[in-house]
Amino acid sequence: MAQLEHIEAIEMRLWSAADNLRANSNYASNEYFLPVMGLVFLRHAYSRYLAVKERIEPNLPSRGGKTRQLTKEDFSQQSAIFLQSKAQFDHLVALPDSEDRAKAIIEAMESIEADYDNLGGVLPKGEYQELDNQVLGQLLRTLNPDELKRVSGDVFGRIYEYFLTQFADQKAHDAGEFFTPVSLVSLIAHVLEPEGGTVLDPACGSGGMFVQSARFVEQQHENPVEKLTFYGLEKNATTIRLAKMNLAVHGLEGDIQKAITYYEDPHELLGKADFVMANPPFNVDEIDADKVKKDPRLPFGLPGTNKKGKVSNGNYVWISYFYSYLNEHGRAGFVMSSQASSAGRDEAKVRQKLVETGDVDLMIAVRSNFFYTRTVPCELWFLNREKPDQHRDKVLMIDARNIYRKVTRKIYDFSPEQEQNILAIVWLYRGDTDKYLELIASYCHRMLNEGEGCFNAQDDGGKQIEPLPSFIASLNALRNALQPFLKTLSADSSHAEALKELNDASPTFKSDVDTFQKTLVEQQAVWKKQKTTNGELKKAVDRFAPLAESSRDLVKQTDLLYKLACRLIEACENECDARNSEAWANRDITRARKAADEARQLAVEQLKQVRYFWRQAHWLTERFPEAKLRDVDGLVKLVDQAKIEANDWSLTPGRYVGVTPEEQDEDFDFEETLRDIHVELEGLNAEAVILAAKIKRNFEELGV
Repeated sequence: MAQLEHIEAIEMRLWSAADNLRANSNYASNEYFLPVMGLVFLRHAYSRYLAVKERIEPNLPSRGGKTRQLTKEDFSQQSAIFLQSKAQFDHLVALPDSEDRAKAIIEAMESIEADYDNLGGVLPKGEYQELDNQVLGQLLRTLNPDELKRVSGDVFGRIYEYFLTQFADQKAHDAGEFFTPVSLVSLIAHVLEPEGGTVLDPACGSGGMFVQSARFVEQQHENPVEKLTFYGLEKNATTIRLAKMNLAVHGLEGDIQKAITYYEDPHELLGKADFVMANPPFNVDEIDADKVKKDPRLPFGLPGTNKKGKVSNGNYVWISYFYSYLNEHGRAGFVMSSQASSAGRDEAKVRQKLVETGDVDLMIAVRSNFFYTRTVPCELWFLNREKPDQHRDKVLMIDARNIYRKVTRKIYDFSPEQEQNILAIVWLYRGDTDKYLELIASYCHRMLNEGEGCFNAQDDGGKQIEPLPSFIASLNALRNALQPFLKTLSADSSHAEALKELNDASPTFKSDVDTFQKTLVEQQAVWKKQKTTNGELKKAVDRFAPLAESSRDLVKQTDLLYKLACRLIEACENECDARNSEAWANRDITRARKAADEARQLAVEQLKQVRYFWRQAHWLTERFPEAKLRDVDGLVKLVDQAKIEANDWSLTPGRYVGVTPEEQDEDFDFEETLRDIHVELEGLNAEAVILAAKIKRNFEELGV
């Protein structure tokens, strides 16, 4: 099991604790926003500091038996911030209630700003004076849980992004528009592949595009500080602070200027950027046409004006700007309202000119509810000024509206594997067959590893666990706890049917587990000699199908066995008067039942992973059996300019790819769906109560 397997639960717990402190104070979300993000910044900086320190110290030079002191440069080379002792998180957490925590935090922030000119005046300081000393103490402790001291990797980077996500959802700052969902930003970065050069985001918000670009470079085992130069434009001063903190916490720097991009171009990067990435405001209708009509960043002209002398819709102003910033080999990826790809009149004329350049590379349609501040669907546009000749008059259309996972009742995103599967289509389009085959092989390998994890794995703390054997053992323990009472009952007592069902199902389950393990071992042995050509990998995916089906069947059997055990307990309690018997060890039975349920959940989640990764490989090999790009109904089509012209120059993928054939969901879980509906209903009821109270207050204020 990966050590970050349950990081989502940790993120939610940290957020819940931090948000509860706000709820129990007099602070609004927008007042609490910057101080909390400042402390998450400090905690993340400390996490990176410790990791780099551990790597650096053994290699520090010595002279005369004295080791050289750590320096700021040591950490800068490792994309981390050097922290003086007063700025280290453990120091702040250890402060007693008698100390002025706000003063200590301000001094910590000032020490960092003194060491790093690019952070001067950026970090929150005075805001902490508004927070109660006790609240600050609880907040510091909340952000320093023991479980996160044992993990490695960019855990707090994820937590930083998660807190940004939650504050965006609360619209705690700038109506939440400062934040673009990570899954969309990551997809843009991985399609663009910004391996080196100048990266410009003319609407940079909290800097997510820069962070994901850096992560792409890190995945290539390169140093993003050496490979990338970041330039940003942002109109909101607080958001600029947030972006600079976000960059710094990831060991990055960028030149982010305060500007209204419609009218200002302080970086003067016209025709000079290697990469442009952005999520601009959608459908803006307040741009002064007179101010921009002669702007050299509008090579295709104005996209139409209204009677007020304003640009009718700013979408194509942004698109034109993004295009014009690119150099002769530059690439752009950006989020845009789904209205833009088929907009008519003057906007259609601009779109026609853009398509005729041959530089529109691909379009990806994304369903609604991916954003925290708006529910509308969107599209990801990709431009390439150096598109290969064979693709110059074509555009790759991908309709990903049916690809998503449900995060909450209101929010969807792409899972990491869904993102990889979309990228696999792009790789085939670009002729990167090796990447596609490596992905298929990785899914197969992961499936076998997850199968092994059903019998031998490690939890987040490094402890050895055995999900399936542990579940079997927990059921045996539960039966042992029941046995003294069962012995007091006659064979034809009312518990007999439930006991028989459990007795009949148990040996079948154990036998099926043994068969699953035997098949797994056999497939692992075959995989060691596996060839990674497309034909051989496709055979492997087909060969693994029975193992995947077995894991699904074991999930159902695991749940059934636990239900049968619970049914036996209920029969004893409700029909055999167990609670009044001295042989009924209620505390032991309750404890054993809880342990069995926990073991069940662990086994089920691990078994689901086996089939999950097989399905990812099967999804790709079924749609692209020759490891070559082909049209797939409802998903992808390579469209030429003649076809686009015949469709009013529309760039909406859904107009070209057709409709996805209806598929039966083999994994449909009625009970889980019913629970989801119940949760959604509870959420709607809660919102209704809040809305009714608000309406009542408004009427009272009006004296009605």
